[in-house]
Amino acid sequence: MAEQATVRTEKNSKKYEIDMCSGPFLGKILMFYIPLMLSGVLQLLFNAADIVVVGRFAGHDALAAVGSTSSLINLLVNFFMGLSIGANVLVARFYGAGQKKELSEMVHTAILTSVISGFILLILGVIISEPALRLMGTPDDVIGQSTLYMRIYFCGMPFFMAYNFGAAVLRAVGDTKRPLYYLLAAGVINVALNLVFVIAFSMGVAGVAIATAISQTVSAMLVIRCLIQSDADYKLEVSKLHIVKDKMLKMMQIGLPAGLQSSLFSISNVLIQSSVNSFGSIAMAGNTAASNIEGFVYTSMNAFSQTVVSFTGQNYGAQKYKNIAKVLLICQGMVAAVGLVLGNAAYLGGGLLLQLYSTDVEVIEFGLLRMSIICTTYCLCGMMDTMVGALRGLGCSIMPTIVSLTGACLFRVVWIYTVFAKHQTLSSLYISYPISWTLTMLAHIICFLFVYRKLTKKT
Repeated sequence: MAEQATVRTEKNSKKYEIDMCSGPFLGKILMFYIPLMLSGVLQLLFNAADIVVVGRFAGHDALAAVGSTSSLINLLVNFFMGLSIGANVLVARFYGAGQKKELSEMVHTAILTSVISGFILLILGVIISEPALRLMGTPDDVIGQSTLYMRIYFCGMPFFMAYNFGAAVLRAVGDTKRPLYYLLAAGVINVALNLVFVIAFSMGVAGVAIATAISQTVSAMLVIRCLIQSDADYKLEVSKLHIVKDKMLKMMQIGLPAGLQSSLFSISNVLIQSSVNSFGSIAMAGNTAASNIEGFVYTSMNAFSQTVVSFTGQNYGAQKYKNIAKVLLICQGMVAAVGLVLGNAAYLGGGLLLQLYSTDVEVIEFGLLRMSIICTTYCLCGMMDTMVGALRGLGCSIMPTIVSLTGACLFRVVWIYTVFAKHQTLSSLYISYPISWTLTMLAHIICFLFVYRKLTKKT
């Protein structure tokens, strides 16, 4: 009976996995991509629900307060989230190579790292929220609400990190469906609690922050439960939770440059947010609403970058290098199409979409200004990120980090202190995005061709 139960559990795990090392790839990429994209959209709905509820029921000051925290939250969180990319690459590589011992050690190292990272973020977020927001020039009329939102939000960080690392493990073996199911459950809870806390109890930004923290706890518990109950090689056993030094070092080697890149990107976004803040709370509210809408387009594109990471990692581990180029070409074609269609559709329907966040005419006008520049060119960002995903899947992390920091982050900072300083309009600020995406994407293509040719010459 025990053997039959084990077989059933193994079959149950296998039905969620995807064979990434044999073609044809288009169907498999779509099977992997669609649940991953929907998972990203659901995560965004956590924040969207916060923004819509406070914007409609707590006023534009509350909307600006929640929105002004996003770039700072990303600055703190993205550094540690880079480690989950390292975990994803290594789990995929060990799984593709059939190295069971290394796979198990990597999983346990990753999950313990996620919990430790979450508690570090909790402490850091609570301590530096107010001084960091003041440094960004957050207006006095929203600073109190912004600080409160951030401090409560960061209380959920241990669970947020646990979910994302656990989901990275599942994605690495081709399972993008179960993380989607868990986020769906958490998303429903988040929306329901938002409505209760804000409308029924008039808790404002505190209510939406508490709702988000609770929903993150639910998604984390579900994904950890999945790993514990699995009988696959990536099974999680609490008694085996420890950090294996060589696995940790490899994860850091790949993940830290990725995290550093994301954090430094966030610094440029913090500077841009600070520049937007100088136009007042109404411009901030419009920028927040537009950014949130753009986030759905970005997530739909970024899922291709994550798809490339897992497919490349497994094929690298299995030494099937020709498949890597095939997967990349398919993903680049698809991300360009998705970016063009969704980005332009979002802009064309922007007037109606922005009304979900605010009925203030000025807020909508500021939002449309941003969308007219960024949404219409967003496919360039998706193509840039997909190239980065391919390089990270090959284990190259420092190279794309340097290129991205130079071509995008540093470029935007220089732009703010030169072009924007001379022409202080929101249009001159936003145009820095598509220019930086184009330059960085071209540089990443050159880097990939160099690394890939070097790799194929060895075989």
